[in-house]
Amino acid sequence: MTDPLARPAAFFDRDGTLNVDVDYGHRPDQITWLDGAVEALRRLNEAGWWVFVVTNQSGVARGLFDEAAVDRLHDWMAADLARQGAHVDAFYYCPHHATKGIGRYRIECDCRKPAPGLLLRAMAEYPVDVRRSFMLGDRMRDVEAGRAAGVASYLYEGGNVDAVVERLMAGESNHRTAP
Repeated sequence: MTDPLARPAAFFDRDGTLNVDVDYGHRPDQITWLDGAVEALRRLNEAGWWVFVVTNQSGVARGLFDEAAVDRLHDWMAADLARQGAHVDAFYYCPHHATKGIGRYRIECDCRKPAPGLLLRAMAEYPVDVRRSFMLGDRMRDVEAGRAAGVASYLYEGGNVDAVVERLMAGESNHRTAP
């Protein structure tokens, strides 16, 4: 039986899909939204979709910054989006890396993409209509994670994020999915 509260969800990788990837960005001064990213989130919000960010953050595992820095950045991103009339329902991140991590972060986990753990966690915490949802990321590991979670998944290859999202919401895509 389908949950009557279920809504479609858009899952986004963060760096390189919503904001410019600057390698281990963890401060607000390092964030520049990609063209159309805020508008895409606003479009999804207005259409009643869940919006989730699912991001690997191996900078934590490598000791470059701590989890509090990730949380502060996500809080800043949420506030900046709110100022622009958009929001993300939840941010999920993986701080682990099986080979490059140090200390307790050097583990094999189910949340580091291409594993689907971050998406599955969001789907466990929110009533998601998986059949109408999608994952958009700039790397094949993002696409693989989405597919492993049972979500239609697309490789973002540049361009206006809002234009891409508009096509995906309409069920159209010229973006590649995992083989």
